[in-house]
Amino acid sequence: MATPHRAFKAVCFGGGCGAAQVMQGLVEYTDGVTGVIAVTDSGRSTGAVRNTLRVPAPGDLRNAMVMLSRADPLLRDLFQHRIISQRLNEFNGVAFGNLFIGALAQMTGSFERAVLETNRILQSAGCILPVTLTSTHLCAELVDGTLRYEEVSVRGLDKPSIQRVFLRDEEAEVYPGVVEALHEADLITFGPGSLFTTVIASLLVKGVREAIAEARERGARTVYICNTTTQPGQTDGLTAYDHVAEVASYLGADLLDYALINTGIPAESTLERFRRNGLLLLAITPEEVRKITDLGVQVVAGSMIEQRDAEYVLWNKQDAIRHDPAAVARELVEVFNQPRAQAMPADERSVEEVPQAAAAAPAWNRA
Repeated sequence: MATPHRAFKAVCFGGGCGAAQVMQGLVEYTDGVTGVIAVTDSGRSTGAVRNTLRVPAPGDLRNAMVMLSRADPLLRDLFQHRIISQRLNEFNGVAFGNLFIGALAQMTGSFERAVLETNRILQSAGCILPVTLTSTHLCAELVDGTLRYEEVSVRGLDKPSIQRVFLRDEEAEVYPGVVEALHEADLITFGPGSLFTTVIASLLVKGVREAIAEARERGARTVYICNTTTQPGQTDGLTAYDHVAEVASYLGADLLDYALINTGIPAESTLERFRRNGLLLLAITPEEVRKITDLGVQVVAGSMIEQRDAEYVLWNKQDAIRHDPAAVARELVEVFNQPRAQAMPADERSVEEVPQAAAAAPAWNRA
């Protein structure tokens, strides 16, 4: 196992895929990794389980635990298996793992215990925790002043841009286990993942930002891992700078230290497939680097994506160009090992040179 200069503990905020990818990379360097997962998803089978069993969204928790699982492959596949039958009505396509977590919460009377026991059963390489135990919903105010209630509507297509997001239950409190993990954290990451519905949704929970601020005062580094593409319904038209600025604004003044931004370009066939689905590659420019730096955030840029042309098959969900867990982990370990003021951009390139690796991307984005 590769090791950094000294042991460290990391807390990774996000959803069931992006945060888990970061964790997959980091577990090669440390055993002290905790995933903090958003629980406001209200769509597909997760929404059906939420409405029926009155629990926070289990879907992203399940997916993260499976991605980090060291259990028998058959058990991992079982938790991801979707039960298909028209007789199930709204439960048609429900993931077995979602039902398992919901049923265990009902049996024990505790969603917390259900999550902890599922971590144990799946032998997760990292500890996967819900950001809150409150079954609340994500809401949004759009630029035209209209409001959207519940996550599935917030991320809906063909609507005005999102002005701000907030929780229906503004008093929803952070899960104490998350505060404990942050108290010991040396490295805190946000994303990649849906900007508003997973990354920022986690920051809205009462007590999260305060715990992050305290961790940073003790020396923890904070890093936003920027998405590779725009996301239809959420970030249409936003640039890499816009992504960083949104996270920084919700996190709080001067609490974001670094932004990891991909400059790698996938195969043309991959780009074309995503373009048809409305996803555009986020290509960083020198001007954006300067603007991000003006926010007090240091840019670490380089190629951090999977070079994979095959399409992931997802259930009623849109995929994006995925990060390479190993590449992201290497950059995060470098950030950790450097004094905060001296961390260098990827490959020791200057800020002016870094964005040139993505120079071909804007022409494709305009196609």
